[in-house]
Amino acid sequence: MKLGILVNTDRHLDEIEGISMAALKKGHEVAVFFMDEGVRLLADKKISGLAEVDNINMSYCDYSTMRIGLCKEGISDNISCGSQFDNSSMNHDSDRVVVL
Repeated sequence: MKLGILVNTDRHLDEIEGISMAALKKGHEVAVFFMDEGVRLLADKKISGLAEVDNINMSYCDYSTMRIGLCKEGISDNISCGSQFDNSSMNHDSDRVVVL
């Protein structure tokens, strides 16, 4: 089973970590896509750490980072810079999607 997490706000850092780790413990894959205000979380060390965990795939909307003015240099290399295509792929490939 694959769990998708769509992050479009910057308010749920602990929930992203908790839900992701709980899903992994149950043997699920996790895909996380950051967009809108959610891209602000990309600079946090908790997100960088999660991006290094096996079976967690992370990507973000390049347009959202440009619109907000977020410097991409501080974003982990383990998090893919993408587009809304990555969001739609995550939604298509996931068995369940949580929106935070």
